[in-house]
Amino acid sequence: MDQPDAALDAIIIGAGISGMYMLHRMRGLGMRARVIEAGTDVGGTWYWNRYPGARFDSESWSYGYSFSEEVLREWEWPEHFSAQPDTLRYLEFVADKFDLRRDMRFGRRVTAAHFDDARTLWTVTMDDGATLSAPILVTALGPLSAFTLPNIPGREDFRGPAFHTARWPREGIDLRGKRVGIIGTGATAIQCIQTIAQDVGHLTVFQRTPNWAAPLHNRRITPEEQADIKSRYAEIFERCRQTDTCFIHQADPRKATELSAAEREAFWEKLYGEPGFGIWVGNFRDVLVDPKANALMTDWARGKIRQRVKDPAIADLLTPRNHGFGTRRLPLESGYYEVYNQDNVTLVDINTTPIERITERGIRCTDREHAFDVLIYATGFDGVTGPYDRIDITGPGGRRLRDDWQAMPRTLLGMMAEGFPNLLMVLGPHTARGNIPRNIEELVDWLTGLLQFMRDNGHHRVEPRAEPVADWVRHVEQAAEGLLFSQVDSWQTGVNRNVEGRQVRRTLGYYGGAVRFRRKIEAVAAGGYQEFAFR
Repeated sequence: MDQPDAALDAIIIGAGISGMYMLHRMRGLGMRARVIEAGTDVGGTWYWNRYPGARFDSESWSYGYSFSEEVLREWEWPEHFSAQPDTLRYLEFVADKFDLRRDMRFGRRVTAAHFDDARTLWTVTMDDGATLSAPILVTALGPLSAFTLPNIPGREDFRGPAFHTARWPREGIDLRGKRVGIIGTGATAIQCIQTIAQDVGHLTVFQRTPNWAAPLHNRRITPEEQADIKSRYAEIFERCRQTDTCFIHQADPRKATELSAAEREAFWEKLYGEPGFGIWVGNFRDVLVDPKANALMTDWARGKIRQRVKDPAIADLLTPRNHGFGTRRLPLESGYYEVYNQDNVTLVDINTTPIERITERGIRCTDREHAFDVLIYATGFDGVTGPYDRIDITGPGGRRLRDDWQAMPRTLLGMMAEGFPNLLMVLGPHTARGNIPRNIEELVDWLTGLLQFMRDNGHHRVEPRAEPVADWVRHVEQAAEGLLFSQVDSWQTGVNRNVEGRQVRRTLGYYGGAVRFRRKIEAVAAGGYQEFAFR
């Protein structure tokens, strides 16, 4: 596996949507790049997350790559919100189409990346001890790839199968008739719970923090719709470019607080009955910034849970108390709340009866022990910076990235870190995020432009200047001010109770909107990248 230093121009960590497109663009520049991937094939999040019910919550036809007319003509999404197997099949199709695998090495996890200042060279070390070196290192790690297990004693004691949803067995597992326990009620858990509840013998859901959720309204794409979608791809992608989150939905210009109750609720009923994220990012423009408007929306959404869950006590437990509607990432569901009307489903509030430990037989709470055949951990991820912390990334003078980012990531445009030359990040901290492939293509295209600029001007090394980094970090924090979500603990604000040191909120994304972000990065490119130092 060891490779002579001169053989490569770049190393890319990760063969998901980001890594695949970065490799394609680098080839277009004539660069020799190698992708290192821990999995056995391409796909990234869609390779790892094979749990029952995993699927898009953005419209399939707005999610895929836009760069290839050939792919857009040939590929057909079977559903408006694609399931994991079809999404993985799509990414395998793209990898085949552009012969991407010949420059990829699978089954190798990167453990360290050290920069040699004298030689302007990154050396990457893998879990098998092999190394690879190149002048440029690209991290295409994904914001949600570092999964976390719960801090509960006894996890190794359970005698039955136990899985984190992000490491579901490739061969699947037969849950029919089994006693299943699942810990978590976030977006992943909601998809999994609503899917397996029909087949298991009994399902026990352990909930710490309930989440707001809204209907997905998924269905098959008809042949007529397929033809229409293919004829309008340019229009669809342009629409995504015009919205703050790169979804097809845009906030309504009206304010909830300025309308009558009848007008507000008619609009909310309309959104609740439509597919996708309109209920979240296509809502009134004040719902996510004005506490009074959010309280009105929250009260309305509370009523929806009461309508759908028969037992008022269960409905009350499923209703969030510590955050308003939409102030965390909103999961989309298909019959999730109705699951709790089934006789074979039990909801356990671990705030009332905390989990003491995992046992050989199952889970012991303060009031009783629950026996299971299978345990599922839907306990989320150490978001955004977590994947970086799991690699020993060291720059000049022994400077460590994880130490630098302890309090707050220090980036320029979210694509380079202060003090780490030739380290290019796709979807790193402080970039705009929403409909992820739309964000990815924009970031990769911008980084490709930076690499072309370096080549055209004979530069071999680039790093952000300290003052523009400080300016950007201030701007990132200012962009988050006034948004209600920034006052709520979640992976998006850097809080994870299962990870040591993750109890303090940090701004991890750019929340000024994708359009504003695009203007910022385009201005830097148009100005000749003066915010960067070159050699």
